[in-house]
Amino acid sequence: MGMPSWLENIVFYEIYPQTFLDTDGDGIGNIQGIIRKLDYIKNLGCDGIWLNPCFASPFYDAGYDVADYKKVAPRYGTNEDLKELFRKAHEKGMKVLLDLVPGHTSTDHEWFRESCKAEKNEYTDRYVWTDDIWDDFKDVGSITGSIRGFSDRNGCCAVNFFSVQPALNFGFARCDKEWQQPMDAPGPMATREAMKDVMRFWMSMGCDGFRVDMAGSLVKNDDDQEGTIALWQDFRKFMDEEFPECALLSEWGEPGRSLRGGFHMDFLLHFGPSHYLDLFRVEEPYFSRRGKGDISEFVKTYEENYAAINREGLICIPSGNHDMVRIKETLDDEEIKIAFAFLLSVPGAPFIYYGDEIGMKYLSGIKSVEGGFNRTGSRSPMQWDHSANAGFSSCKPEELYIQIDPDEDRPTAEDALAGKNSLYDEVKKLIAVRKEHQALQNTAPMEFVYVKESAYPLVYKRTGKDETIYIVLNPSGQDVECDAQIPQHAQSVYSNNGEAAYADGKWKVPAASATFLKVEN
Repeated sequence: MGMPSWLENIVFYEIYPQTFLDTDGDGIGNIQGIIRKLDYIKNLGCDGIWLNPCFASPFYDAGYDVADYKKVAPRYGTNEDLKELFRKAHEKGMKVLLDLVPGHTSTDHEWFRESCKAEKNEYTDRYVWTDDIWDDFKDVGSITGSIRGFSDRNGCCAVNFFSVQPALNFGFARCDKEWQQPMDAPGPMATREAMKDVMRFWMSMGCDGFRVDMAGSLVKNDDDQEGTIALWQDFRKFMDEEFPECALLSEWGEPGRSLRGGFHMDFLLHFGPSHYLDLFRVEEPYFSRRGKGDISEFVKTYEENYAAINREGLICIPSGNHDMVRIKETLDDEEIKIAFAFLLSVPGAPFIYYGDEIGMKYLSGIKSVEGGFNRTGSRSPMQWDHSANAGFSSCKPEELYIQIDPDEDRPTAEDALAGKNSLYDEVKKLIAVRKEHQALQNTAPMEFVYVKESAYPLVYKRTGKDETIYIVLNPSGQDVECDAQIPQHAQSVYSNNGEAAYADGKWKVPAASATFLKVEN
C-alpha cells in the first residue's frame, strides 16, 4: 500500500495541549481550547495537527507516562471532546495525529500493577522483567535503567528514560539470558496486539494516525534495529488492512530505517546522526546572519537518507518541538524568515511548533514543570493577545501551568493577525506558495544544486509535474555569488529581502535573502 494521498500536500502544526488555550480557567490548556483555535491554525495555512499526549496520566513526564491509553486526561476534557475535535477538524479539511507512546506506560497503569504481582497472570510478561531482584539490566541494549524492590514479584523491571516509565515488552532481537523473551513469544505478541487495540480505538473514533514516541527503541538487544523494523512492518500491515487512510509518523531520526519499517514519515531529530542542529541550534547556525555556519554535513546525511528511502516516505524537518529550545533562542525574526523559506520548500511534511510562527521566545532558567527540566522553557503558554495571561487563561498568574513570557513586548497572535508581525505574514505567505506549486509539495523530488563547505548560498531544486523551482538561500549578512546551474530565464515566484539575479556569468544573491525561481518543464 502507498501513502494516504492527503500526505502529499499537508503542513502540520504541533500543539502542546497544556499550554495552547485554557477555556475553563484552571491554568491548563484543554481540547475545547484547541477546537476554538482551529480557524487560527487553518488561517495560517496548516491543515494538520499533531497533538502531544492527551491521555490519562500522573504527569511525571508531561503525559508521556500513560496511565490509560483509552481515556482523555480529565484536565483536558473527555473522550467526547476529542471526538468533537476530530469532527470539527475534518469539517475544515484538517487532519489530527495523536501522540502514541508504545514503549512504556506509567507505573500507575493497570497493566503494570497486575504485572507486579507474584502470581502469574495475563500481564506478567507485558513488561520487561528480569527473574531475580539482584539481576539488573547492565549493558542490555536500549534499556536505560530499572526499578526494583517495590513489589511482591521477584525481579527488576526495565525503564525507558524516567524511573516512572516501565518498559513494555516487545521482545528481544537477541536473547542472552533466560528471562529475555524472543519477539514472537506470547508476552511480546500480546503487547503488540494490545497496542494495535489502542490504535484501533482512536482511529475508529476519527483520529487520522499517530506520531509514535521513541519508535526505534521498542525491541531490546536490537543492535541493527532489524527487529524493530520488522515489528513496525507488522503495525503498518494492520493499518493498511483496517485504516488505509491513516498515517504513521516516527520519532526515530533515521529515515532509512523507519520508512523501511512502514512509517509514512520520519522526523529529523535534535539528537542522532542527522546534523539537524547545524541548521538552527548550534553556536554558529547556518541560518544566522553571521554567516559562519556549515550546512555541508547536514546535506550529505540528508542525501544519504533521501537515496535510501527512494521517495517512498517523507523526511520531516520541524521548526522545533517540545523537547528542544525554541528557534528564537538562536535566530532573530528576520533570520527565522529565511529558515522558514528552507523549512517550507524542502520535501516531506513541514511541522511548525506552536508559537514559532509569531517568534515566541525560549524562557531559560524557569522552574521545571512535569519532568520538563530544561525543556520547560519551550512549553510556555501561547501568547494570544494583550489581555491577562496573554489571553491564554483567566486564572490567577500563579496558577498557570507554566509561566508566561514576562516581556511586555512579547509577540502575540493578535498583533500577527493585525499585520503587526511580519514573521507570521512571511510564514503564511510561504505556506501559500508551497500549496500553490506542486513542485514545492511534500513528495516532489529534490536535488541539491550548489552546496559548499562553510559557505553560502545554498541552492537546491524541486521538480514538479509541470515546473521546476530552484530555491536560492543566502542566510548570511553578506552579498554572495555562485555559478549554480540555474536557467537564466527562471522567473521569481517568491522572494524575501531582495532577489537572486544572473549577471556577468554568475548568480548574485543578496545578503539575508531567499528567492524561489521557476522554469516550465
